[in-house]
Amino acid sequence: MYAEHLHGKGEKETMETDRKSIYAVETNALTKMYGEKAAVKNLTLKVREGSIYGFIGRNGAGKSTTLKMLCGLAYPTGGEIRLFEKPVSDPTVRRRLGVLIETAGLYPNMTARQNAVMKARCMGLADDKSADTVLEVTGLADTGKKKVKHFSMGMKQRLGVALALLGNPDLLILDEPINGLDPEGIRELRQLIQRLHEEGKTILLSSHILGELSKIATNYGIIKDGELVEQVSREELEEKCQDYFQIEVQEVQRAFALIRESFPDVRAEAADSSSIRLYGVRNGAEVNQMLIENQVSVYASGFHHMDLEEYFLDRMEGGRRYV
Repeated sequence: MYAEHLHGKGEKETMETDRKSIYAVETNALTKMYGEKAAVKNLTLKVREGSIYGFIGRNGAGKSTTLKMLCGLAYPTGGEIRLFEKPVSDPTVRRRLGVLIETAGLYPNMTARQNAVMKARCMGLADDKSADTVLEVTGLADTGKKKVKHFSMGMKQRLGVALALLGNPDLLILDEPINGLDPEGIRELRQLIQRLHEEGKTILLSSHILGELSKIATNYGIIKDGELVEQVSREELEEKCQDYFQIEVQEVQRAFALIRESFPDVRAEAADSSSIRLYGVRNGAEVNQMLIENQVSVYASGFHHMDLEEYFLDRMEGGRRYV
């Protein structure tokens, strides 16, 4: 694997041990102003080394601005950034960083290898083997003389990741790497990210495709209007995304009162003006029967499981109404 090309086994095991207690990315009150508007406000982010951190937010929430500040493409108005417990300005820590922000800046009339060799030389990597290694890792070693302009979108994204891997960085920052990809391209990039994570790399990525993100991320950060709403691990998210029983009724307030009286251990929330979510229900038929016996019309009902997308939308709306 990629890491084993450059590190011996003993050294790699030592790195794995040290990684457990280190944050690859840590910000304190990070702020970016554009005139009077704050694109990022007092952001305190913690990305543990060895994790896949999914950075989530709506368009304009401040995701790309934050990632650009982390990799030096934008200068903070205030606050602090530390990578691997060192200031982001430290040249030694900057060499541990690989970046794919927006487009990869590929030369369309060159092959994948020519693109990789050119960037490697610009980075001062005299040995062309480093270019061959990253192409092998990203599954592009056999593209031969095929020019990049003839690549699929998925191949171009993988080449962008390959260029970010030059120099064997410990931290990868990827901004919307699966945007515009077809299902096969998404699967290929997901598998690549998982392989890199298994080799010990820390990966910080943003994505709007939350279903895909939930398949690979170990931690999440949710940003809204430039402010961090929540940081949560996969395990914590699974605990919060509980199964629930949802009913659509004619009289929501009356249904709430009846449910609280008949099922005091059940937690109820209003999903919208006509729907109620019930947590802790084991037998949905009992709830339906009770409401119908009390002349409350039930239009639909069923058990559901909240996924990452639903949880994200809930947090963006500031949480649901509990009664």
